[in-house]
Amino acid sequence: MILPPATLGMLGGGQLGRFFVSTAHEMGYKVWVLDPDPHSPAGLIADRHLVAAYDDYTALDDFAGGCAAVTTEFENVPATTLDYLAKFIPVHPSASAVAVCQNRIAEKTFLAENGLPHGPFAVIRCEENLRDIDGALFPAILKVARFGYDGKGQARVANRDEALHAFHQFGGESCVLEKMLSLDSEVSVVLARDESGVVRSFPAGENRHRHGILDVTITPARVGPVLTKLAREAAERIAGQLGYVGTLGVEFFICGGQLYVNEMAPRPHNSGHHTIDACVTSQYEQQVKALCGLPLGEARAHSAAVMVNLLGELWYDEAGDYREPDWSLLQAVPNLRLHLYAKHHARPGRKMGHFTVIGDDAAKVLDTAMHARAAIGIRDDGY
Repeated sequence: MILPPATLGMLGGGQLGRFFVSTAHEMGYKVWVLDPDPHSPAGLIADRHLVAAYDDYTALDDFAGGCAAVTTEFENVPATTLDYLAKFIPVHPSASAVAVCQNRIAEKTFLAENGLPHGPFAVIRCEENLRDIDGALFPAILKVARFGYDGKGQARVANRDEALHAFHQFGGESCVLEKMLSLDSEVSVVLARDESGVVRSFPAGENRHRHGILDVTITPARVGPVLTKLAREAAERIAGQLGYVGTLGVEFFICGGQLYVNEMAPRPHNSGHHTIDACVTSQYEQQVKALCGLPLGEARAHSAAVMVNLLGELWYDEAGDYREPDWSLLQAVPNLRLHLYAKHHARPGRKMGHFTVIGDDAAKVLDTAMHARAAIGIRDDGY
């Protein structure tokens, strides 16, 4: 076990890293953050912030020398960086697990090879792949294999010509073409797995997106016990097949009553933010425990919860002028917890914070959260 007051390392300085730093501090650890952004939210509260690129090996040597173990909050940290650090100190999740999750081609191939439920797809590396594609895949979504998230690096395409145009727009990068499915709903399972293979899964969350970005997560998910059980089992199977250690998020589509894996995130997940306020152990505490070899905590929810993302457009009025949202509108709501990420610049689509409403009555919690969401100025467009 790695015990306090040891120093832990976090690769990535966003809000997920910030929650990790805060949680680790509460548990008695020190934390170093490595992130190239001098204003990164996690770096602002870390014991030390190394402002460096993820492939800066001088900084990585410094990092390895000062930390007892390292984790990540950002799936696009190069797997080679994790592999390099693992030569000196424990790194969880492993480079091999992250490499699968950070590349859509590797991810889809992993699902197919392991018999996990997934939608029809094709690997696109060149124009010829698109010209030879089965027309039954259309309409589809073309996604770049690397670095796409929150709707970035994706294009809806109705036919081969539109797919070719989008492929050129993406600079000819390797992509996956995924058949568009008729969605009933979307759910996610966040879990933690330790080195001995013990898994603790949080209750599945029901997700609603707006403009390709997660808007609302409702827990427990309103999809019935059979599908939530299947989702949990699939997520746990993924973690086992990857030999995963740490906190993992798995997103699913439900289409015609069938479950399909959408994607995996080798880190805490946006849809798991509610665990901070609604569960016995948060996803970030589990991340610390798994990294340090401590027994995982109980993942049971003690309350129903609804989490609502707060994006950067809320910081601008109708004339486009910058102003701080009126947080008193949220602070006045009973059983609402507001979390702001201390990002130095708000821009449309950027995740600046979230709030969570908890309670015993799931329907009342949802109603309260949606009224608070409307009061702060989030419109119901673009789902």
